[in-house]
Amino acid sequence: MASATLIGDLVGSRSVVDRQRLHGSLQGILDEVNARARPRSPLRITVGDEFQGAFASVGQAVAAALRIRLALAPAYDVRHGVGWGEVTVLVDEPRVEDGPGWWIARKAVEAVEEAERRPATRSRRTAYRAVEGAGGPDEAAVDAALMLRDALLDGLSERSLSVLRGLLAGSTQREIADELGISASAVSQRVRADHLGALVAAERRLEELG
Repeated sequence: MASATLIGDLVGSRSVVDRQRLHGSLQGILDEVNARARPRSPLRITVGDEFQGAFASVGQAVAAALRIRLALAPAYDVRHGVGWGEVTVLVDEPRVEDGPGWWIARKAVEAVEEAERRPATRSRRTAYRAVEGAGGPDEAAVDAALMLRDALLDGLSERSLSVLRGLLAGSTQREIADELGISASAVSQRVRADHLGALVAAERRLEELG
């Protein structure tokens, strides 16, 4: 069965002193995303600070990647590789999966790592790759959208990240202002200056991907 695979890896996590606390925070975030998105294969930590899961659609996978990144920010950053291809379950308990869908997601993570080494694409944190002939959304179009999403997210202040989380959750600007203890005008200014409205609109379209 073709699935949207997601592999995540925390950036610079080896330098974190309290790794147990980091691990606990990550596990809690993955549990929340699993409860909301109900992936085919639940997101789970695999080795160290790497995690993976599989979804029915690419839209669900890229949305999960954004939720995880925003939940960790600004304290931690994370790179994601999203793949599309066949996935095979080798063992149910404990669950072990294999197949081209996972191999291509790994290539997507490697593409992010390579992009991070180049000044022009240093903000890259998410990439999408699809197995040739497996169907799924167009690789070039989705990957370009993710590249632009990462560029807009790069450098957002902690306050702007909070506003973005609220908008993605469906809160109004007035509700976000009340929650953050700032004026509605201040929220509106951040939405315009940081292109948060465009980010939310683009995310809604990405979530519709098959």
